[in-house]
Amino acid sequence: MSASAAPLSSIRIAPETPADAAEAEALVLDAFGPGRFAKTAERLREAARRVAGFTARHDGRMVGSVRLWAITVGGAEALFLGPIAVAADARGEGLGADLVAACVEEARRRGVAGVLLVGDAPYFSRFGFVAAPGAALPGPADPRRVLWLAIGSDRAEGPVLPA
Repeated sequence: MSASAAPLSSIRIAPETPADAAEAEALVLDAFGPGRFAKTAERLREAARRVAGFTARHDGRMVGSVRLWAITVGGAEALFLGPIAVAADARGEGLGADLVAACVEEARRRGVAGVLLVGDAPYFSRFGFVAAPGAALPGPADPRRVLWLAIGSDRAEGPVLPA
């Protein structure tokens, strides 16, 4: 960000609107590239219903995006978090953490069993996410990266299916 731009700390997270969808998709594509389409997490998102999304803007430009998807884990209602995308020039400012916090708050509000994601345990453990070796995704995934945040249930065991 340029010295004359407003500080990133002044960014507020807001619910995604239908008008945000194309810009959010472009941000995710820029952050992850086309390789994301080959991942199991993307296959799950394609079949699941999006229930919420959050964006962050800086000087009118979207600099962050995240979405929550309806899934079941072993038959229990849960949410699948991701992808989290932050513009390259806005990384390292805590924006990703703010987006995750918005998702956790939304999941608590909805009273689901928990939130599942595929990500880096060292990053997500600060939010309370732990390994979920019993969660069986519908395709290959590194079990060390399948993480669970318990909300209504400590257990994340069984097949993970779109809801």
